[in-house]
Amino acid sequence: MLDDTHAASLAELFRAFSDPSRLKIIAALVQGELNVGSIAEEVGLSESATSHHLRGLRQMQLVRTRKEGRQVFYSLMDDHVNHLFQVGREHILHG
Repeated sequence: MLDDTHAASLAELFRAFSDPSRLKIIAALVQGELNVGSIAEEVGLSESATSHHLRGLRQMQLVRTRKEGRQVFYSLMDDHVNHLFQVGREHILHG
């Protein structure tokens, strides 16, 4: 059984995966660590929109950051995020 607190947290997690732009960002980060400019270019968004989505993904603990000088690099938080993404991708590709 799933209690109300865990159900709400799980729903919030799936909401994070419910936006096509956020999914494109996650797909880009599956390949490895990138900075905002590289992510924006890869997914076809402005740097401002990309930063906005990354902020939300970070709050949901789906991505993490690493600073190198003035550059901020993003990567997936852990293999769980990659696994969730890959399982969903496989489901839509192969039914």
